[in-house]
Amino acid sequence: MPERLRLLVTGMSGFVGAHVAEAVSRGVFGGNVQLIGTPPLWDVRDSEAVRSWVVDSKPDGVIHLAAQSFVPRSFEAPVETFDINLGGTLNLLQGLSAVGFCGRLLYVSSGDIYGRVPLDEMPVSEIRMPEPRSPYAVSKWAAEQLCLQWHRSEGVDVVVARPFNHVGPGQDHRFAVPSMAAQIIGCLEGRQDAVHVGNIDVTRDFTDVRDVVRAYASLLSRGKGGQTYVVGSGVERSLRSIFKDMCRIAGVDPPLITDPARVRSSEQTRMCADPSRLRADTGWEPIIPFDRTLSEILNDARKKP
Repeated sequence: MPERLRLLVTGMSGFVGAHVAEAVSRGVFGGNVQLIGTPPLWDVRDSEAVRSWVVDSKPDGVIHLAAQSFVPRSFEAPVETFDINLGGTLNLLQGLSAVGFCGRLLYVSSGDIYGRVPLDEMPVSEIRMPEPRSPYAVSKWAAEQLCLQWHRSEGVDVVVARPFNHVGPGQDHRFAVPSMAAQIIGCLEGRQDAVHVGNIDVTRDFTDVRDVVRAYASLLSRGKGGQTYVVGSGVERSLRSIFKDMCRIAGVDPPLITDPARVRSSEQTRMCADPSRLRADTGWEPIIPFDRTLSEILNDARKKP
């Protein structure tokens, strides 16, 4: 291990990337880490730009976050999704090979790759065969397998993380929880009369993004090379319960309106993760109370137009 670890992070301007940067500043990744983010206007689809960036930065470790991560967008623009999520990952791997990279690459995939899971076969662990149901999920599964192929045939030390739903301050309002939070604040401040939602009786495994980032730090230092890890809380929560909790915290009780445009067809009704392997290999556990997470999401909504 070098005296000062140069940690290269793709997608650092995104939701999770910003929390990675904050965690590095607090020493979550160790006390002697130099964070290397992507240059302005950098595009993971540009193979020459990626190669030049890797050559110049000479990283000792990599977290690959850069992705087109909005599932509905993947149906609208599947080629773009594959160019970014799969092609961009190939560009990064080729760039790392070109400089003889000998550190660890953490590839951040998604729990969404599992698709529809029978209710009696949950919680979901790494041993379950993925059955992706969107171009986004297919692209993430393909990219993680490409990384693992690089591990087997090129000797790159790769670890794959499959995070389930993570939430927290700074998340795009296109996603369900921050969308509800923004509308709850809108009702509280008199800017709207009701909260418009999709199907909020579905359940998901939600984890505070800062706990997820701690899991990534644990996997960089203690995960097993060539291994895949589910990242989740192991707690199943419905969107309806989250809505009610945020209303309680905000002190408001707005009416709900179901918007057909927000309802996904053939949506998985329940989901829960099994992070046992992650706990066993790294000792990681989520530590942030979920009420605190929701309070900070509401505070974040107050600051945004």
